[in-house]
Amino acid sequence: MKKILLILLAMMLMGCQSTSSGESEAVTKKPTIDTQTYNGKILVAYFSRVGNTDFPENTDASSSASVIVENQQLIGNTEYMADVIVEQTGGDKFLIQTETPYPADYDTLVDQQQGERDQNSRPVLSSHVENFNEYDVIYLGFPNWWYGMPMPLYSFLEEYDFSDKTIIPFNTSGGSGFSDAVEEIKELCPQATVLEGLTIHGNQVQDAKDEIVSWIDSIND
Repeated sequence: MKKILLILLAMMLMGCQSTSSGESEAVTKKPTIDTQTYNGKILVAYFSRVGNTDFPENTDASSSASVIVENQQLIGNTEYMADVIVEQTGGDKFLIQTETPYPADYDTLVDQQQGERDQNSRPVLSSHVENFNEYDVIYLGFPNWWYGMPMPLYSFLEEYDFSDKTIIPFNTSGGSGFSDAVEEIKELCPQATVLEGLTIHGNQVQDAKDEIVSWIDSIND
């Protein structure tokens, strides 16, 4: 009888361990979406230096950070990621633009970035999303500026109601990744679902298409 009781006790303990492990996996599982379940559309909104800066005609990737020359056309690192996402998801591409362009000189830009963040400014936007309520999923792209989002992203996120929408961040940086950006998005959009994002070093963006595609596939699994 004593031996039987010991065996039963051991089986009970094993059952408890199995239940505990299962609960842990459920909590830590990476959130995903199935875009087929959404009635609305996908928006791929991004902010980039290209499209917000009046670059000189002779600007190339070697003379200015965070830009790429592809097919003799100047595009931003973040725009490159946005193009891959649009290609893979069929989403609508949208460039977040400011009324006042940013300086082409990189050092001057850095100083302006810091000033905007110190002042908690909200640059006025010149581009606006039509029929924003139609979109359920928003891929949101931006470069890392001063360890967070560029301030025009604050303007963008505060312009619309993101309640019950899914925000999927993507980011380029010089090595700081998202820094505080994801937490900033969650604070600005508390009623939205913010999924795990993808950050890529600016120097590696052109070689990262497969990585971007795999990331999109993992979200939609």
